[in-house]
Amino acid sequence: MKLIIDKENDAIYFRLDDSKIMESEEVEKGIVLDFDENENIVGIEILNVSSRSKKIDLNSFQLETA
Repeated sequence: MKLIIDKENDAIYFRLDDSKIMESEEVEKGIVLDFDENENIVGIEILNVSSRSKKIDLNSFQLETA
C-alpha cells in the first residue's frame, strides 16, 4: 500500500495495490475511487484536502496501525 501526499495539488492518494486501473469514479465531490478489471477498489483519491477540515495539515502526517 502507498500513500501519496500532494501538497501542491492539495490531495491525498491511497494506492491499495499495483493492479492496473481500469475505471475511476467520483463517488462524492472530490472523492475518486479507482477500480481494477474485477471492479475491486485499488486507489482512493481525496481532492481539496485542506478545505475539508481546518485541522488538516499536509506538512504533518501521523500513521497509526492496529
